[in-house]
Amino acid sequence: MSAPQAADLLPVTVLTGFLGSGKTTLLNALLKHPDMGETAVLINEFGEIGLDHLLVEKIDDDIILLNSGCLCCTVRGDLVTALRDLYFKRVRGDVPEFTRLLIETTGLADPAPILHTLMTDALISSRYRLDGIVTTIDAVNAPDQLTRQPEAAKQAAVADRLVLTKTDLVDPEALAALRDRLHALNPAAPVIVADHGQAEPAALFDAGLFNAHQKHPDVARWLSEEAYKGEHGHDHDHHHDVNRHDARIAAFSLSFATPLAWESFVQAMDLLIASKGADILRFKGVLNIEGEDFPVVVHGVQHVFHPPTTLAAWPDNDRRSRLVVITRSISRAVVADLLAATLGQRPE
Repeated sequence: MSAPQAADLLPVTVLTGFLGSGKTTLLNALLKHPDMGETAVLINEFGEIGLDHLLVEKIDDDIILLNSGCLCCTVRGDLVTALRDLYFKRVRGDVPEFTRLLIETTGLADPAPILHTLMTDALISSRYRLDGIVTTIDAVNAPDQLTRQPEAAKQAAVADRLVLTKTDLVDPEALAALRDRLHALNPAAPVIVADHGQAEPAALFDAGLFNAHQKHPDVARWLSEEAYKGEHGHDHDHHHDVNRHDARIAAFSLSFATPLAWESFVQAMDLLIASKGADILRFKGVLNIEGEDFPVVVHGVQHVFHPPTTLAAWPDNDRRSRLVVITRSISRAVVADLLAATLGQRPE
């Protein structure tokens, strides 16, 4: 897929968070916000969100229009059907034209199946693109949840934006410690404080390769390669306390100075996914491929590759292939060894 084609797809933001983390409160505030016009929101049940005073028009049993201009839709069956139906209603003019989509997950939901749907279903992936993952973090309970609950740690690790809630209920020292812990877990994700459950939509959206307001990719912001290096150039590859679930997660970058053979790269990733797929939480990269004049962007979640995108130009003078990887219980050295054995060069 070319960059212009990818830029024209509808951006999708996935809103996730552990039970009680303030996700519903944040969603309620977003639905009222005037900047949510031209946004469609997929939720689990209308009853969980107080919408009566916001209702402008009931379009059908599953879709209502709010006075903010936001479309609120329920998922009655599977997500693929809901996304297809919503898109075709947009094409037919049955619903107002929306320019982005927000999907709410349930409290214990792993966001990976939603991402897999966006990446693997032929019709969905040709109409929608992942913009970003927004994870709500309960400032009161997160320290314990990150330690004890693997799902809470994973939700925070794969996020593009972390939204801190209930910060007024913790002291500054505890909040600073939590920020440090989140940065070690996911060094590239901005941390946004939800003031009494509210956050600006602009802070949550446009986390992907393309900005909704411009067609040119922002590779440096999306990849955030430098964020994965510590003060002395070392990657965040720490496994201190094996009893803490967040301590099992590593985030690191890899680069290759020489152009890569595309078939060898695909083989290397296939081997990595086949052997470690469940613990390759997320990866993204910009590759210099042999025989190609322009870079190829890759992105994956666990077992699934997003279709690669060829950019129209290099974003800067750096022609290295660069990958950032988030893993669980897998060190940087293990990933580097596997890639080196297949690609014929060791990553820097």
